[in-house]
Amino acid sequence: MAIDTELFKRVMGHFLTGVTVVTTRSQEQIAGITVSSFCSLSLDPPLVLVCIDLSSNTLPLLRESKIFAVNILSAQQEHLSRGFATNTPERFEHFCHAPYHTATTGAPILDDTQAFIDARIVAEYPGGDHAILIGAVEDLGANNSLAQAAQNGHLPTEEPHPLAYYQGQYRHLASNYHKPSLSEETYDNKLERRLG
Repeated sequence: MAIDTELFKRVMGHFLTGVTVVTTRSQEQIAGITVSSFCSLSLDPPLVLVCIDLSSNTLPLLRESKIFAVNILSAQQEHLSRGFATNTPERFEHFCHAPYHTATTGAPILDDTQAFIDARIVAEYPGGDHAILIGAVEDLGANNSLAQAAQNGHLPTEEPHPLAYYQGQYRHLASNYHKPSLSEETYDNKLERRLG
């Protein structure tokens, strides 16, 4: 049965995703691309995967450099998601004017993101009109602005939220809703039974 492309996109749009920018450095050239097809793959060894469109200008640089950083964007960084998704001189010549630093591999890590994963490409697989790149994690980190604020004697107003994408639109998470995951509930129930 042939699957209609537009229907496929609409149905897949019902899966809420985070938004990342995958960056790389090949010799002196830096590049980035907005990616929602990213996930953890393995804990032992720590591996992640990203899927890159075969027509992307960034893919040859990723293949050449064999490194990438996954930058998990905050809700305040929607402009970076939009910028790294366009085909403009701002992206290709000016890296969207995004400030960055590096960790282990030398791939650019965007400042003030929710978190980052710095990885070395260990495998590539075909994925239809995308390339599936497997990265061995060399370094990683999360935004520790809450810890820094507490150390400086400031009371943070709220934890920064990730940028989300759902049904073709950017979304922000509600800050007043939190429910423990199943594993946390199970742990609490076991603890109550032991103590009760």
